[in-house]
Amino acid sequence: MAVFEGTFAGNLSNLRIAIVIGRFNDLVTDKLISGCQDCLKRHGIDIEPDNGQVDYVWVPGSYEVAMVARQLAFSGGYNAIICLGAVIRGQTPHFDYVAGEAAKGIAAASFQSGVPVIFGILTVDTMQQALERAGIKSNLGWNYALSALEMASLMQQLKNNLPISTSSTDLPPANETIALPKVTGQNVSSSEYP
Repeated sequence: MAVFEGTFAGNLSNLRIAIVIGRFNDLVTDKLISGCQDCLKRHGIDIEPDNGQVDYVWVPGSYEVAMVARQLAFSGGYNAIICLGAVIRGQTPHFDYVAGEAAKGIAAASFQSGVPVIFGILTVDTMQQALERAGIKSNLGWNYALSALEMASLMQQLKNNLPISTSSTDLPPANETIALPKVTGQNVSSSEYP
């Protein structure tokens, strides 16, 4: 039986990473970017946008992050994508909609594309909590970058060592509708459900 685990050592110069940042709450996201960049730089990644190893994409807010992350993942040009944003609870249900849809969209982008898409959207109750997670106590931007490096390394190992096909031709297109069997009252027994 084989054991696969991502690493942070070795030659990372061939990795390409995209960072998608929600501009809303930029007081927080700017600090998360700094934490990401610090981690990537300390692991040998060239963080300058002109050198092509890391691309930065700004979107209006956390809700829009997932759509852009999915597009980047399906482009085939990146080994990992880091999604950064901050959703801070207010007095309306807006927080729940934005946070929930951002999480679902980012997970779907990763699952559908096979590219690690890291969830770095802070979902907190107060600005103080957001700032604590973006640098006052620790900077989670560092953790998100570390997760991206580990997952990119792991995915490369899996692609190089597993006998299964990772060809996109084996997968249905992301926009394909899958027909489910029709369930009628005759097929379901009421005793099956309490």
